[in-house]
Formats: sequence, C-alpha cells, structure tokens
Amino acid sequence: MKKRFLAAAMASVMALSLAACSDGSASGSAAAPSETEKTAEASKEEAKTEDAGESGEEKKKDGAEKEHITLNIAYMPNYGSLWSVAAAQAQGYMEEEGITLNLAEFADGPTIIAAMESGTIDIGYIGQGAHKLCVNGQAKIAALSHISNGDALIGGPEVKTMEDLKGKKVAYSSGTSSEDILNNALSKAGMTMSDITPVDMDASGIVTAMISGGVDACATWSPNSLKILEEVPEATKLADNMTFKDTTVSLASWIVTPKYAEENQDKILRFTRALFKGMDYAADDHYEETAKAVAAITKTDEASVFDQRGDADWLTGKEVAEGAADGTVENYYKIQQDNFIAGGQVEKEVPVSDYVMLENMIEAGK
Repeated sequence: MKKRFLAAAMASVMALSLAACSDGSASGSAAAPSETEKTAEASKEEAKTEDAGESGEEKKKDGAEKEHITLNIAYMPNYGSLWSVAAAQAQGYMEEEGITLNLAEFADGPTIIAAMESGTIDIGYIGQGAHKLCVNGQAKIAALSHISNGDALIGGPEVKTMEDLKGKKVAYSSGTSSEDILNNALSKAGMTMSDITPVDMDASGIVTAMISGGVDACATWSPNSLKILEEVPEATKLADNMTFKDTTVSLASWIVTPKYAEENQDKILRFTRALFKGMDYAADDHYEETAKAVAAITKTDEASVFDQRGDADWLTGKEVAEGAADGTVENYYKIQQDNFIAGGQVEKEVPVSDYVMLENMIEAGK
C-alpha cells in the first residue's frame, strides 16, 4: 500500500479596497482633500508598492528574471530514472526556472558518480546500491526521487527456489542495487555469496547472459528484469524490493558532489523545484504522458516504458518536501544506512544530515 506523507495545504488571499468620497461646489471646482482622503490615498500608494514588490518576488521565484543556466544531467535509461525529469521538461517547469538540460545516459550509479567527480556531470540519478558512496562522503543527496520496487532476483528454468541457487552461476553488478537485492535475498534465506557462484558483470550484459543461458540466475533492475521475465518464460522471480519491506527501504535519489553542493546551491534549488513540479504532475495519474516523454528521451518503445510504472512508489514533490520537514525522509535514509552498516558496506554511522540536503528539499517545496 502506498504510504503517503502528511499533506497539508494552506492558502490565503487578501484584498484591500479603499474608497474616498468628495463633494463638488456649485462652480464645479474640486474641494481640497480631507485628512481622511489623504490617508486613504497614501494607503493606496503603499498597497501598490507592496503589490509591485510581491509581483517582482513572484516573477523571481518563477524564474522569469533568473539567469539562464545549463545543467549536465546523468540518467539511466528507464522510467524510474527519468520520470520526474521528463515530466518537468515536457511540462515547461525547467524552462520556468531558466534551466536547459543536457541529458547523458549511463549504465549505473557508481559510473555516474565517477563522471560527476571528473566534472562532466552536474547532477545525477542513482539507485539503491550507489547510496553507500553518499554515506561514505563521495556525493550529497539533493532530492529523494522515489521508493523503488524495480530490483529483482530472477531464477532461470532450473532455479525455482532460493535453495536451488546453491552452487549456481548468478550474474550481478557489484556496487549497485543489483548486489543489494542479491545479498538481501541470500541473507533472508540463510545463505551467503559463498553458497553460489557469483558472476560480476556489467548491467547491460546481464540480460544477454540470462536469455542465452550463460548464467543460471541474475540480480538486476527494471527494465532489464521485465525483459528477462518476458523473454524467458520459465524464469521465476525469487525476490524483489517488497520482499524486504519490513526491514529495509530501497531509495532512488538525485545527487551532486560535495564541491558542487557548496558552490551551486541556487542551481540545485532551482533544479529541485522544477523536479518537484514534475513529480507532482507525473504522480497525479499522468503515467501515459510521462511514459511518452521518457520513451522520447531513451528512444525506446513507449509501451515497454509504460509497463515500468509499477516499479516504485511514485512520491509527489510535495510529499518529499513535507517528509523532509517532518523527519520521514531522514528516517528513510537512516534505515538505508543502518542496512549498509549491517551488510558491511559502510564502516561507521554518519549523521544523515551530513550527506542528505534536507533543507534544499524543504525550500524547493515552498
């Protein structure tokens, strides 16, 4: 069941109308204004000044008077990575913030972080596995994207249960959510990597290896998982993110390097504000329009992209902003970190606020 943050919206509209009365003489000349009329006129002028100021602030907030910027954005070719960005771009929210996006495709989170460290990428998207690099100080989380259910451990024709995995070749991508889903599934079954024959390979090669029978099972993410289940009729999904919903949470986020975060707070805020508007739109039952926008970027079949809409709990920008304010988002990342520590992927506890930009999320939701 989709868990929603506490939603509260307040709006107030104030109107001030002032009227002054004047009487005329028999000769038609205007009478001198009274003190009351002078006060009223002064109030009108003050109101006009305030309205003009508010209008200017609103324009500034909407991006009309902002310096135009171009951002290099790293993504993975699936609905989960692009849903919010594609919607924000298609609906004009990036343009409202004075932002042009240069989109660059990558295979996985660790590769994206490496590109960010080299300076070729400004802001990037990562799945669950790469978050350990954020905990370890390599990147900061600018915004929570969604709670994922797109990762899966899949057995081939000869693997129907976790017990069947013993001694079998299992393909995975180290350092990614692929490795996480595999470790979680093995742990739940009382097994470890030593009970299987792990085959570490690039994410793009897992589908081919699984379909060709080069491996007996695999751990991967959507849309690879969907393609394998479609192309291998006798395949069995052994586990997905929801298998561990009581003990862990699989997060996807937008990240920046610590250096970029320090030097470009306004750019990050503007991007996040547009991103949140895109999330609000896409999560409001605009899946078909969003899938079309994603398919246009990835140059893939629109129907297959649309099929990926069940891969996550698609949060709205408002939910993320409110969750950042009330502690819900911080708790998600704390649970994630605790599991990294328990799995030996992170050595020691780090304050979540050290690497998660909660204030940026809160401000973007205003």
